Amino acid sequence: MKVDYNIFLIGFMGAGKSTIARVLQRKLEMPLVEMDERIVEEQGMSINDIFAQYGEDHFRDVESQLILDLGKGEPSIISCGGGVVVRDRNTAYMKQSGRIVFLTATPKTVYERVKNSNDRPILNNHMNVEYIAELMEKRRALYEAAADVTIATDDKTRDGICDEILAYLQEQKVEG
Repeated sequence: MKVDYNIFLIGFMGAGKSTIARVLQRKLEMPLVEMDERIVEEQGMSINDIFAQYGEDHFRDVESQLILDLGKGEPSIISCGGGVVVRDRNTAYMKQSGRIVFLTATPKTVYERVKNSNDRPILNNHMNVEYIAELMEKRRALYEAAADVTIATDDKTRDGICDEILAYLQEQKVEG
């Protein structure tokens, strides 16, 4: 299958964006962009350090510029940071250059996937299922409004999740 637009993977941290992006990259033979990794590379410091030194607004500015730049480049699989949807303009930029896939997972699944991670500044001092559920609920409407398709990742294989995404993209191609 040939895709001539970006595929943006959005969702809460731990929903599987990075993992699924790597599998999609292999299946579609497209470039892969990990937004957080690109930001770390370009800024020369960790996400935690960016938040600590410059604040979340600065990080979101850098994130918005990266999405805009990616929209002008080669079609890619783009694994977005969990908070990318907090700015409406980011959603608008993504919709202009691609399809947005919202990957979901339950708060318990997210907790199990991220509990040993130290690079989640939003969860610092709040690494528990209740806080994750609360934050997920705050962002849920934003994710849903942005998404072209929503795919649950709980208790599914990586290939199964990718097959659902590819089936959606193929259906869009036929309809479009």
